[in-house]
Amino acid sequence: MTKIVRRSKPLSVNPLKSSQPLGATLAMLGLNRTMPILHGSQGCSAFAKVFLVRHFREPIPLQTTAMDSVSSIMGADDNLLEGLQTLCEKAKPAVIGVLTTGLSETQGADIVRVLKEFRDRHPEYQAVRILPVNTPDFSGCLETGFAAAVQAMIDNWVPNAESAGTRPGRRPRQVNVLCGALLTPGDLETLKDLIGRFGLHPVMIPDISDSLDGHLTEIDFSPVTQGGTPASAFATLGDAAATLVVGASLEAAADLLQQRTGVPDHRFDHLVGLEAVDRLVMTLAGISGQAVPALLERQRAQLQDAMLDTHFMLTQARIAVAADADLLHAFGSLLAEMGADVVAAVTPDKAPVLERTPIAEVKIGDLEDLEMAVRERGAELVIGSSHAADTAQRLGLPLLRAGFPLYDLIGGYQRTWIGYAGTRQTLFDLANILLNHNQHEIEPYHSLYSPKSDYRQEGPHHELAEASADSSWRS
Repeated sequence: MTKIVRRSKPLSVNPLKSSQPLGATLAMLGLNRTMPILHGSQGCSAFAKVFLVRHFREPIPLQTTAMDSVSSIMGADDNLLEGLQTLCEKAKPAVIGVLTTGLSETQGADIVRVLKEFRDRHPEYQAVRILPVNTPDFSGCLETGFAAAVQAMIDNWVPNAESAGTRPGRRPRQVNVLCGALLTPGDLETLKDLIGRFGLHPVMIPDISDSLDGHLTEIDFSPVTQGGTPASAFATLGDAAATLVVGASLEAAADLLQQRTGVPDHRFDHLVGLEAVDRLVMTLAGISGQAVPALLERQRAQLQDAMLDTHFMLTQARIAVAADADLLHAFGSLLAEMGADVVAAVTPDKAPVLERTPIAEVKIGDLEDLEMAVRERGAELVIGSSHAADTAQRLGLPLLRAGFPLYDLIGGYQRTWIGYAGTRQTLFDLANILLNHNQHEIEPYHSLYSPKSDYRQEGPHHELAEASADSSWRS
């Protein structure tokens, strides 16, 4: 069983976590024609927007209620009411996500009451869907904020089967997919393609692969997201044949969806590694009633060959990982399959999935904790976001960039980690990094009994060899 070491420091020295509002913003950006608004100071939205822009290298629609010192004390309801009115008038979004921050949560803002007041004042904007999500950034992390937004979408927009008249299986080819924060746009494109090969139609909740995949559009500028899951799709979730849940952080959202619709679900902690992908493929074959496509069988065989080719480098390799819980669990499972040892693992927030991850010890902490653990136990490679680059440099170790944010890597957001092909490429990358940065090269041994011509060669024992040679010649 994994040992969870709780945080003992009163502060973060080298922060690892990204905040809950940032995670909820990322989830909202997976909906079509959406504008997220952070209920807090201008700095709260500025930092979030900088991370998102640098990660995706795309313009990011994000607004703020611009709370100041006066509104923080006296109340910022008017800020939110005016902000919503301005967005509805100028941006004309289909969806507005109202996300709290640490400032508004500490101030005691009741965003549900304020939204009700806005509806009463402005009935002309009834067609605009407004989603309130409580995401204080003094707790949780990006992953929990993302999950909170997905759960709020289901809670507000998915009706009960009895009242809506939906019935599981009415759309026999539709598959709902609850997508966790660990999935990149590249992962989602791969997942949609894989589901489509079984003749099924996936409805992704949310779908950042359609809005944040880096494509150019005919519109020069749009104040809202272009692409993503339309809000109207939530009304059809109760008619699907099945629901796939990817990411253990979405357990609460999956429970709510299953309770509302009665649609059977299949839950996956991640989709990395041979065992996890096999389970997904067999699940899709069962839902569709079709045989596994030949292409997937070939990709599976390619992954098996890659596992054989890379196990020489990865078996007993000492790896350090810093990531949110779902992603940490995914890498821990993959490395365990290959016989590698995760000697240091750090995550910013405790999660139930950590108790079943195949890692001996997980620290709830920051990158300073990771650095101290690596100096104590030794490692050959670090896996983490761009925040871990300085840590890896100080340790003199290579870094495999994964997670959020990736601001020093072009196209990192489009990297595919899941599936047979994604797992295969990950194994190649890990093995090549270890080959190019071998920390355990065996130094050549120079025997004391070699001919004198060999004594003078540089080696770990050349001084002793020279001394022995001189004494033998004198005798």
